[in-house]
Amino acid sequence: MSSESIFIAHPTNADELSALKAMVRALKIKFEIRSSYDKEYDSEFVSKINESKQQYNNGDFTTVNNEEELKSFLDID
Repeated sequence: MSSESIFIAHPTNADELSALKAMVRALKIKFEIRSSYDKEYDSEFVSKINESKQQYNNGDFTTVNNEEELKSFLDID
C-alpha cells in the first residue's frame, strides 16, 4: 500500500525535532527534513520578492489611505 500524502510538522525546538524523528523512524516511515523553504520557490520569484523588499526599505512605495485613493491608483471609475 502506498500513499501520496504529505505530513508537515513544525517543531519549535531540538527536543521536539528529536522526538518526531524517533517516532517516524519507529513507524518505518520515509521522511526528509528541510531547513529552508526558499528551495521550494523558483529563484526568479524569490529574487523579485527580495527586490520589492529592498524598494520598500528604500521608501519606494505608494500608500493608499482610503477607497477613493485606491480607485484612483487602480484607475477605476
